[in-house]
Amino acid sequence: MSQPAFSPPGGLLPAVGPVPARRRVSALTIVTMVVLGLGTLVIAFLVLFAGGPINAFVTICLAAISFPLLILMAFWLDRYEPEPARYRIAALGWGAVVAVAIGLGLEFLLTALTGSSVATTAVVWAPLAEELGKGLFPLLILLLRRQQLHGILDGIVYAVLTGIGFAFTEDVLYYLQSLNQGGVGGLVSTFVLRGVLSPFAHPLFTAATGVGIGVAVMSRSPVVRLIAPVLGYLVAVLMHATWNGSATFGGTQGFFLTYLVGFLPLLVVLIAIAVWARGREGKMLTAALRDCAEMGWIAPGEIRWIATLSDRSAARKYAARVGGKRAALILRDYQQALTEMAFLHNRVVSGTAPANFNARMYEIQQRAAALRPWVILPPVQLPPPAAIWPGQPSVRWQ
Repeated sequence: MSQPAFSPPGGLLPAVGPVPARRRVSALTIVTMVVLGLGTLVIAFLVLFAGGPINAFVTICLAAISFPLLILMAFWLDRYEPEPARYRIAALGWGAVVAVAIGLGLEFLLTALTGSSVATTAVVWAPLAEELGKGLFPLLILLLRRQQLHGILDGIVYAVLTGIGFAFTEDVLYYLQSLNQGGVGGLVSTFVLRGVLSPFAHPLFTAATGVGIGVAVMSRSPVVRLIAPVLGYLVAVLMHATWNGSATFGGTQGFFLTYLVGFLPLLVVLIAIAVWARGREGKMLTAALRDCAEMGWIAPGEIRWIATLSDRSAARKYAARVGGKRAALILRDYQQALTEMAFLHNRVVSGTAPANFNARMYEIQQRAAALRPWVILPPVQLPPPAAIWPGQPSVRWQ
């Protein structure tokens, strides 16, 4: 679709027009950020107190090395309908602070109540407590911010980010302990085992809970909605217990055998599920956008610039080139609004529409309508004329 006829000459946007969307920060978000901030300060103080500033700095830097790639992979999976940045940050923070506090607190309590051995704590209580602490975040998103969860992919993304946050703090604590007790050699050994070979462990465990929550989101059956998250949590606990048990009872040989035979294949399975869910989400988006076009909510020519990630990016680059950065931001917000519209429409089609569907759809349509007059899209590219081979009669347009 070419840019609108009412765009100013040269594609420049006038001084008036919509300001790129800035979401209101809710009271829940503010409270969450304050709690996470205070918790981070407490953990930072404990780390500094236990190891001193130099050791704390070294271990924090080592722990941070392992996770940027995993975070980028989670963001890549989440590109069709990206979760708000504040929720991504909250997931990482919950894992690093709240889940660690819940895990350690429950482990201590259960061990004290049962008089369990170190091995029992590692294989039984730690998996139960830590997976509960991590799994609570995507569960709270489901209960309090249901509109942010559309299926398995979103469940995996939130769970993986929470697991990454948890693994970061746990790595800092393990590295600090190894450095204090075994010196540089102990630190290097622990870093290789945790930071190089298995940074994916906690994200992998918690992803099972995320899959269960995602299945619950997609199902119309009350039984499935109840059972799926519980089964996902139990699978996460089982994987975690097997992981800890391999090192506790099998030593180095048992750990590496479990690592190669069990967990690397499980990682491949998780990646395959995530990629499948991402592809399914893309197909669903295209189908829902076509439905929206048939109902007159969007122009058919706009579908291309929303449905595929490469065309989304190309459209924003074109808007930036023609109308400047502000035009690209307006187009980004417009693309996001139509994506939200399509996902919400799909929930109606699948029978999982929220009770406030009409109000939410109206709000999205109003937002899109306010942006539409200022949207700049690339012109339609017509196919080139067919080649005329020697001896072939030419075609003349009348």
